[in-house]
Amino acid sequence: MKKVLFSLSMLLVLCTACQDNHFLKDATYRNQVHQQFEQRKSEAVNRQAALFSVLENQSLTVAQREALEFLYAYMPLSDLADKDGDYFLQQVDYAFKARDYFSWGGSIPEDIFRHFVLVYRINNEDLDTARVAFFDELKDRVKDLSMYDAALEVNHWCHEKVTYRGTDARTSGSLALIKTAWGRCGEESTFTATALRAVGIPARQCYTPRWAHTDDNHAWVEVWIDGKWHYMGACEPEPELDIAWFTAPAKRAMMVHTKVFGLYNGPEEKNSETSLYSVINLTANYTQTREVKVRVVDADNQPVEGARVQFKLYNYAELYPISTNTTDKNGETSIISGLGDLVVWADKENVYGCQKSESTSQVTTVKLDRQSGVTYADDYVINVPSEQPTKEISAEKIAANVVRLAQEDSIRNAYMATFATQAQADKLAAELGLNKDNVWKQLELSQGNWQEITDFITAEKQNPYLFSFLAALKAKDKRDTPTSILSNHINAVIPAQAGIPSDLIAPYILSPRIGIELITPWRGYFEKKSAMDAEQIIQYIKDSITINNEDNYYNCAITPRGSYELKIADKRSRNILFVAMCRDNNIPARLEITTAKPQYYNKKQWIDVVFDLSENATSNLPQAKLTLENNPSNIVKPGYESHYTLAVFKNGDFQTLNYEGNALLAKFPAQLTLDEGYYRLMVGSRANDGSVTVHADYFNLQKNKPQTMSVKLPEVKDKLFVKGIVDMNTEIEPDNQTKTSLKKLANGQGLLICFLDPSKEPSKHILQDLPAVRTQLETWNGGVLMLIPSDKKSTAFDANAFQGMPKQTTWGVDNNRALLNAVAGALQINFQDGFPLTVYLSRNGGILYSSTGYHIGTGESVWKIIQQEK
Repeated sequence: MKKVLFSLSMLLVLCTACQDNHFLKDATYRNQVHQQFEQRKSEAVNRQAALFSVLENQSLTVAQREALEFLYAYMPLSDLADKDGDYFLQQVDYAFKARDYFSWGGSIPEDIFRHFVLVYRINNEDLDTARVAFFDELKDRVKDLSMYDAALEVNHWCHEKVTYRGTDARTSGSLALIKTAWGRCGEESTFTATALRAVGIPARQCYTPRWAHTDDNHAWVEVWIDGKWHYMGACEPEPELDIAWFTAPAKRAMMVHTKVFGLYNGPEEKNSETSLYSVINLTANYTQTREVKVRVVDADNQPVEGARVQFKLYNYAELYPISTNTTDKNGETSIISGLGDLVVWADKENVYGCQKSESTSQVTTVKLDRQSGVTYADDYVINVPSEQPTKEISAEKIAANVVRLAQEDSIRNAYMATFATQAQADKLAAELGLNKDNVWKQLELSQGNWQEITDFITAEKQNPYLFSFLAALKAKDKRDTPTSILSNHINAVIPAQAGIPSDLIAPYILSPRIGIELITPWRGYFEKKSAMDAEQIIQYIKDSITINNEDNYYNCAITPRGSYELKIADKRSRNILFVAMCRDNNIPARLEITTAKPQYYNKKQWIDVVFDLSENATSNLPQAKLTLENNPSNIVKPGYESHYTLAVFKNGDFQTLNYEGNALLAKFPAQLTLDEGYYRLMVGSRANDGSVTVHADYFNLQKNKPQTMSVKLPEVKDKLFVKGIVDMNTEIEPDNQTKTSLKKLANGQGLLICFLDPSKEPSKHILQDLPAVRTQLETWNGGVLMLIPSDKKSTAFDANAFQGMPKQTTWGVDNNRALLNAVAGALQINFQDGFPLTVYLSRNGGILYSSTGYHIGTGESVWKIIQQEK
């Protein structure tokens, strides 16, 4: 009996020990993960060795194996296609290493650690080994701090490395971002969340897909500290958590959400859930919310099951979906949103309907009673959430933080001072016998990657396509692509008899830049017994590549090699593969910039590619002519995506055409050649309180029936019209002061900016004009900023000579006209030398007043706008 009892006791101990070794403690959850892993393993059969051979290592612990299975089970297609098992094992090992190293590691619940520390991907960034590098650099800096203070300190480290600057849609990896030293908010937040996870602090990127009260969007970071989620501005450290410049805008948000990798059972509201991920709704963490209830009915008022419902708000002159649901058997669905208006868009089987849902609406009924090809007109006034008070922190903390920020700026600036200079570029050009302007342009764009681009230019100095090849790349490509990869592409052999127009060779054959995928060395990789023509490539892709749009849920484009190896891709990645295979066979190919259609060049024309019947309706269609005219009643020239957009009807909804920055729309009348189809012209006027008055026309375009549409800005009633929008987070360096932002200068009010040429009389007039309203402006206590473009700066000018300016007046130099160009762009004007340019910005960056050149009474005019704004 004693032996039996002893054996049972040992068995119990062993079982307990085995349970303790599990990474996934709950047996039911563990089984769900394993089943999902087995399914993904079977799907990734074409990359079995690269992905799963790491699991054959007999030295793997139970925890390592289960963590790997969790990652494999739920990762997006891009990661199954482009990374290997050794990469994922390293991610697992360093996540566990951080948990064991830091004092807070043991206090993190399994599910929080699993989803917000272990997972190697934050959003759609290019993956790298930043977790490893960041752990090694940060571990001693934060190991003796509390979890709260460690999170703040990591953000200070991030600010030492990276600051804000707008850039393109591809999200750089964190190591590339350090090399560049700047990035947009989506990159800053992936960078900061990566750094936090590297030291074992749970972190997630939060995202408002579009603001309601102004154009644009924003991303930031939430951190889990001692049982609670807090927010911070990424690379924008504050003295405390839950303090950031976007605190006030977030209180006006209609949606804040984040994607969660894997099967997630957290307490948050879910906007959507699939077998691989969830989108959780965090809006209630920031502002007051309501449940937006929707009922979809058909033309006979009967409920429609299975209708797609998109909850949209107006931003960048389009209706942008902030969440998408499907109706139940009662035709109903709902989301949690902020206290503003939405446009609810529903469709099923190419029949659609739309209806405004006001903040006071109980249930919004949408009738599916519209069809493609029928003309309609819509008018909306879309109201947005009102401003709400925010908490303040002590002046002492703010002052101490300013000192730290200045020190961190100096660290980053010292690094950026090591970038190539124009003198270095001129010397290199002279040594290589190349045009110095061409060389400097490329080195300047390369930023911290300048040595790689220098090596590339040196190696390819004799290549006749050198500078046209570089011109075909995006600026970001030059900041993060190694020489070896660029050389892989530029040295492709073009047969002399190919008969390809010379201007197509660099951008559409040699160039590795196709969509917004990471540039990789795919040239010469695709197996082929002999050269393939475009139709053979199309057939190969049809036969070999399985389309799966759902499982690449972070929308990170798969590289051509990844799609080719995995034999599974989403449609966008498939199209990128097609272009790559064409170029590898010396066939000019591209994604058409406006519609993103894959095309190849043959017999002096671009041919649309059709991969399946569902795409046939929108490819190789007859062409139609559309002329857009500026309505004479407009008080400003409408700008594309600022005031209006064009969209084409596809699959039950309108897809906005990408004409951002396109020269065709630089002036009116604008003449466009488009596919025949059903279109929408949407025009909006934003008011000073953020609300928008919108008019939309739905119309048909047909071959041989040219059409003219007037772009007329809707009248804003009883409010101030916003002429354009300027980013209030733009930083400047005032004279004899530390760097600051437009938002800080506005001081919670608005900001008057005058761009001056101090040598000219009109600029001197405004400096004599503003003292007339000095008392009013000082009582108002908003910002007054006097900027001199660097090309107009004169040592003879003395600002002190102009007495009586408001006490809050700040003077500075606008280097390279950076802010001036941004303001002129927002106003849709081509500003050269008509100084002064005077604008008044609301606290949200809306331009409520503008004038150029000689004017008397500018100060009084601005003061009237300030009074009306109140």
